[in-house]
Amino acid sequence: MEVDHRIRVSDGDGETTAGQGGVVGVFFARCWLRLRSVLVGLWCWVAGFARKVGRIAREDPRRVAHSLKVGLALTLVSVFYYVTPLFKGFGVSTLWAVLTVVVVMEYTVGGTLSKGLNRAFATLVAGFIAVGAHQVANRCGAQGEPILLAIFVFLLASAATFSRFIPEIKARYDYGVTIFILTFSLVAVSSYRVEELIQLAHQRFSTIVIGVLTCLCTTIFVFPVWAGEDLHKLTAGNLDKLAQFLQGLESECFGEKAAGENLEGKAFLQVYKSVLNSKASEDSLCNFAKWEPGHGKFGFRHPWSQYQKLGALCRQCASSMEALASYVITLQKSQYPEANPELTLKVRTACGEMSSHSAKALKELSTAIRTMIIPSPANITMSAAIKAAKDLRNELSEEAALLQVMHVAVTATLLSDLVTTIVKIAETADNLARLGHFKNPEKTQKDVAINIPSR
Repeated sequence: MEVDHRIRVSDGDGETTAGQGGVVGVFFARCWLRLRSVLVGLWCWVAGFARKVGRIAREDPRRVAHSLKVGLALTLVSVFYYVTPLFKGFGVSTLWAVLTVVVVMEYTVGGTLSKGLNRAFATLVAGFIAVGAHQVANRCGAQGEPILLAIFVFLLASAATFSRFIPEIKARYDYGVTIFILTFSLVAVSSYRVEELIQLAHQRFSTIVIGVLTCLCTTIFVFPVWAGEDLHKLTAGNLDKLAQFLQGLESECFGEKAAGENLEGKAFLQVYKSVLNSKASEDSLCNFAKWEPGHGKFGFRHPWSQYQKLGALCRQCASSMEALASYVITLQKSQYPEANPELTLKVRTACGEMSSHSAKALKELSTAIRTMIIPSPANITMSAAIKAAKDLRNELSEEAALLQVMHVAVTATLLSDLVTTIVKIAETADNLARLGHFKNPEKTQKDVAINIPSR
């Protein structure tokens, strides 16, 4: 301590220098801590992203194969640009082959076929019509040619755009119509300045065909992903999920070992939700499957539309399950005393039988679809479920007053859940109005009243 005191007393400048050094050291220490925290955060983000990428690749390894196929297709069409003899044959239009691969290559064979054929035929038809329009407009002289070309572009672009609103065209040929508008407009407009229009159209169409063929060969012959198979598996999986709900309902709610624990967090009450949200995937896969050639067990004219009908019925069943799950959870929370234990036991037994037999029937149908085996026409399992439902109706019909009260109670319960949902909708709408800065109607009326001149 004495040594330090002597230093401070004898040399004031040395004390100042030491103090500045301490401040600088603290500053660098803080900077290092901040840099380290940033590096740790960056490393955590990179590690988390890598885990996410690995999980996605493990869930469906076909995604990795598709990525490699896109790279392979782009590499193949790039050869036409790198090799001088090929480049001289097609010129700068070779880049259209690269562009075609980028926009046409899809995950499934049906998606690639749909986009590829639409692009090829739309380009061909639009090119022919544009060349014909140029020949007609060219006969009108230098002043009339641009006017007539503009009229052609306006009429055909308007008609083609309106055709996209037709459901049948929207479903299967929407991309083709878009390419038709693009190609016709480009060729028709450029024909006013380009002299060798036929050669230009031929080069672009040839390179587009090369790009489409490259995509088709890569998609079909290198680890193909068939939309029809995915649709087939999705339909069978949806039936399995419906069966899982009914199995869980029978074991957790109506079975002999049914416990009185909370059902709200049970997994079986959530499996049907993915079925409700499967319409977009089913429609997309069905549309692509119709473009695919025969493959495996699926013939050329496989009845893909039946999968859509089956999917609609599955979603209808899932919507009923959603109402049933909500009612079961509400009933389990209420814990009302049993007014008629004997009748309650009969109802629980009948509900258990219906759930069990229906689940078995759905399992059998799922297995039959997955293995493509004709299901049994006389389904004994569904006959037992129908018999249990009729017996329950007959049992309840003897108690007319009780049956009426049950109907009213179920309706009231479902309506109360509906009211709760509407309250949540109202809260969300209020948040939307607040965040979107909607106008206040009372304030607007006051402003209007102020602006009205007094008489």
